[in-house]
This record gives sequence, C-alpha cells and structure tokens, in this order.
Amino acid sequence: MKLVFAGTPDFAVLPLCAISEAGHEIAAVLTQPDRPQGRKGILTPSPVKEQAERMGIPVLQPEKLRIDYAALAACGADLMVTCAYGQILTQEVLDLFPLGVWNIHASLLPAYRGAAPIARAIIDGCRETGITIMKTELGLDTGDILLQKSCPIYDSDDCGTLSDRLSRLSCGLIGQALAMIGRGELPLTKQGEGSVCKKVSRTQVDFTRPAREVSCLIRGLSPAPFAYGCIAGTQLNFYFAEEVPCDEDVPAGTVVGDSAKTGLLVKCGEGAVRVTELQPAGGRRMSARDFLNGRKVAKGMRFERLS
Repeated sequence: MKLVFAGTPDFAVLPLCAISEAGHEIAAVLTQPDRPQGRKGILTPSPVKEQAERMGIPVLQPEKLRIDYAALAACGADLMVTCAYGQILTQEVLDLFPLGVWNIHASLLPAYRGAAPIARAIIDGCRETGITIMKTELGLDTGDILLQKSCPIYDSDDCGTLSDRLSRLSCGLIGQALAMIGRGELPLTKQGEGSVCKKVSRTQVDFTRPAREVSCLIRGLSPAPFAYGCIAGTQLNFYFAEEVPCDEDVPAGTVVGDSAKTGLLVKCGEGAVRVTELQPAGGRRMSARDFLNGRKVAKGMRFERLS
C-alpha cells in the first residue's frame, strides 16, 4: 500500500522502519518543524525526520496542517499511519485517505488517551500498559480499536526503557494491522469511557507521599523532564529511585543513609526511597555513589519544599 507516515520522536522511528521493511510505499513523512535545542537554541530536526532522510523519503514539516494541506493531498496515499506526531488532525485531513488514518498509541485504550500515556502509566503505579492500533477520528484518541497488545511495567522501568520496549512492540502490531487493512479485515471495537492524560512537566518530589508513589514519579519523569529535590541549596534531578523499607522515626524528606554502600536513602511518608542516579544542577548525570563521594549530602539533612 501507499501511505503517509506521521511521527516525531524517537518512539516513532522503529515503526517507520518496520513499515518500510514490510514493503509498503511511504510517499512522505509528516513530522514537526525543526525546533531549537540546547542552551544555544540550535534548530534540530526530529528523530523521525533524520530517519526519513536516511531512507530517502520526502519530508513535510508544516507548522499547521491546514497551511500545507495541498502538499499532503498531492501524495496520493491510500492511508496514513500516525505515531506520536504531535498535532490534532482535521476532518479535511482525515478525508484525504480512502483507507483511513490509523494511529499507534502507547496505552491500552481507552485508558490514557492524550499526550503522555507512558509517563502517566508509570507515575500512577500501573503494572501493565501496551500498544493500541486505532482508527483516527476527530476526538482525542477515541476512535475504534483494531488491535491491542499488552506489555508489563517493571519496577526497573523508567519512561525511557518502557518507551523503547513499547516502540519495538508497535512494529509487529502495525505490520499486522496494515496486512488486515489491505485485506479489508476490520474487526473494529468501539471504545468505552476512558481517561485522558496531560503532558508531564518537571515536578518537585513531595517526600511526604508513600515511597512507591515517590519512586513511580521519579521513574515516570526520567530521563526527562525530571522529578527533582532541593537540599542544602542544591537542586538534584533524579533519574532513578527504588522503594525500600524504613522504620526510622524521622520527618519525611530526611536523608537516612548516605554511604557509597547504601546510596542516597530518603525517608518518605511511608518507607523510603533509594536514589541510585541523579544530576546536580549544572552538573552531569552520575551514580548516587559518585555524588556522595563528594559528601555534598549527609545523613540527617533534609530535602526542602520550595514555595
């Protein structure tokens, strides 16, 4: 089949490659415009654009789809596959494709419709998520479901590792979906009531919460945009933390272990978390062991809440 692929982040790169390797003709790739990155604000292409250019596929980057509708229409594609593209499609765009627009969504819909399903599933402490292939309509991830496949969430997962695993899972599922669409086999299932998740943002850890909630927040916001804490005038971005038992009678947020052997142990409302990777403000990512060798944080010190 001849199709257009719409996607932007790393998550969408493997599905793009899988569709091409399955023998489908990709008439164009639709992705977000180059954006400023880093302190110098250098314009940087999306991972999907970089991959498309390596594959020799034409790239379209309209700021708004309605502005460049004609270029999309000129592709003459049978269908479009979207995967974390980052723009809401209009009915005018949906009507361009005789075989429809099909979305790869990183949750088991109808749960976690919206912009950050992977991060939110970890933050909420879910033990399972998955990939859904759905037919796109005007509503936010409300279209009929064609295929789903589940994926466990491990306590060792952060948003990065889970995203990688789901991206790989989506490759086989979109291949299966395209084969079914080509044969006209569309056993669609309507969605019931669901939940919507908003974008995530950098968040200060509230150590008065139970240790599992704190660990899930840190892992769900890693490797970006981060959960962070403030101690002794220093902000620390947390990359990974695990929950551990703790019966010390000290206020939440108190450091209860700070050795190279135990790592950075912080008391929570229930239990404690062991932070194993972090980044001091203005510094580099490092193990908690390396950070503690500098003795910047000591047992008995306390993380403070900023107003």
